[in-house]
Amino acid sequence: MMKWLWLSVVVLILDQLSKIWIDTTMSLYQSIPVFPGFSITYAHNYGAAFSFLSDAGGWQRWFFAILAATISIGLVIWMKQLKHYETLSAISLSLILGGAIGNLIDRVIYGYVIDFFDVYYQTYHWPVFNVADSAITIGVVFMLYESFTQNEQEALAD
Repeated sequence: MMKWLWLSVVVLILDQLSKIWIDTTMSLYQSIPVFPGFSITYAHNYGAAFSFLSDAGGWQRWFFAILAATISIGLVIWMKQLKHYETLSAISLSLILGGAIGNLIDRVIYGYVIDFFDVYYQTYHWPVFNVADSAITIGVVFMLYESFTQNEQEALAD
């Protein structure tokens, strides 16, 4: 199912272009309201999801970079082993792979991940995220959906 790697490339390109645009047109922490509950807010994330370990002193940069690289290799190996009918799995893994590589590039080049999607309700803000994070989340949701419907799919494949 390696034919789905094009989706990883699309995610990677959209992610990197959006981060370059944010980095070159906005100041750090600048926020542009788009509509109620959503702004474009430029932020740096030195940690992982939800800024986990963001204040750990710097070692987390290489830890998360090595982790992302290892996971990316594992995702490619997993994709190679998929059956021809496991399309949703291939799409899921491709989305996750593209997102993982997008954030890996940031970590290696900058030492942090550029985030900018700011979703909020009144004074509660969801942690700021980016295109790569969105692709990873969608990929995981697809995997969860597939895991709950797998018996039906296997019956159809037989």
